[in-house]
Amino acid sequence: MKKLFALAFGFVALLSAHAVVVRPAPNFTFPAPGNKSASLRSLRGQAVVLLIGDSARQRAVRRQVSYLEEIYQQFASRQVVFVAAFREGDAPVKSNIPFVLANNGPAVAAAYGGDDDFQLVIIGKDGNVDYQTGKVCTGQRVRDVIQNSFAVQAAARKP
Repeated sequence: MKKLFALAFGFVALLSAHAVVVRPAPNFTFPAPGNKSASLRSLRGQAVVLLIGDSARQRAVRRQVSYLEEIYQQFASRQVVFVAAFREGDAPVKSNIPFVLANNGPAVAAAYGGDDDFQLVIIGKDGNVDYQTGKVCTGQRVRDVIQNSFAVQAAARKP
C-alpha cells in the first residue's frame, strides 16, 4: 500500500512540476509608444492587473485604484503593468499609477466574461488568469496573488 501511495504521489508531483497555463488570458491590444499597438502577449514575463468597468468614474473602479495606490511602489519594483478596459468611453484613470487603456474596452470586457459591472483580473507572468473577481480587493490581496503565482514560485524554486 505504501508503494502505491508513493507511486501516486510521485506521479502527481511530476505532473505539477510541468504545469501548463490552465486558463490562458484572452489577448487584447493597447496603445504603445510611437503610434503603435502592443498586445497582452508582448507582456509575457510581467504580471498584469486588468480593471474592467463602465468608466473611470465608476465607484468600484475608483475604490480599486485607491487600494492599489497604497502599495504601488511594491508593484513598480515587480514591473507590474496596469491596464484599464472601459465599456463606455476612454477617459484616463486619474491616479499616480500609470494605467494603459485597452483598445476596444467592450470587447475586452466580453472576452473576460465581464457580466459584473466591475471586474478585477490578475494575469500572471505566464499568461494565466491567476485571479478574477467582481469585487474590489485590497492592494495587499492583489500583491499576494501576484507574489504567489505559479510562475513566481517556480522561478524561486530553481537552483
